[in-house]
Amino acid sequence: MIIDPGMDAANGIAALIAEHRLKPVAVILTHGHIDHMFSVTPLCRSYASSCWVHPSDRVLLTDPLRASWPETRLLLERVTGGSATFVEPDDVRELTDGAEVALAGLNLQAIHAPGHTPGSTMFHSAYGGHPDIDSVVFSGDVLFAGSIGRTDLPGGNMADMLESLRTKVLPLADTVAVLPGHGPQTTMARERVGNPYLQDLAELSKE
Repeated sequence: MIIDPGMDAANGIAALIAEHRLKPVAVILTHGHIDHMFSVTPLCRSYASSCWVHPSDRVLLTDPLRASWPETRLLLERVTGGSATFVEPDDVRELTDGAEVALAGLNLQAIHAPGHTPGSTMFHSAYGGHPDIDSVVFSGDVLFAGSIGRTDLPGGNMADMLESLRTKVLPLADTVAVLPGHGPQTTMARERVGNPYLQDLAELSKE
């Protein structure tokens, strides 16, 4: 299972797949921003894999730049020589909040958490073999170590982000490891006491 293959991801992923003799069955997207989905269609077609995405971000599979600033389009054209075009993978499957998906021996629960994008989704899965961690959540750009995803790009919404943090992130147990889309991994125990955005919401809920 491949999660969020962005720009320049395809060659490195292909090398790992060949080295370990793997067969990808799916590409999972936490959201549709170009730095998370640039390589989704080439990888899906190379390995006859399905693509899983929330329906609110599906439009970004063919037009990811609608959720970017105009200068991002100019940068992409400069990097690719103006040749970048986007089409959907052949097999696209939509995920809604609470959906359970069994893939590659893992059971994932989709947690729709809009704010960074309308379709931003975290993926929660059980995890064994660690005394302090019993599950992991792939948080995309919803939650980072010490911070949260930006909401000033087209499609972003701070009110939605705060509601997602309050209703979808804060209820996660302290024993959840958080694997963000950027930066180091963390835990809910650490973020609950050290992330100012979560602290502020926790204080408000006490009032």
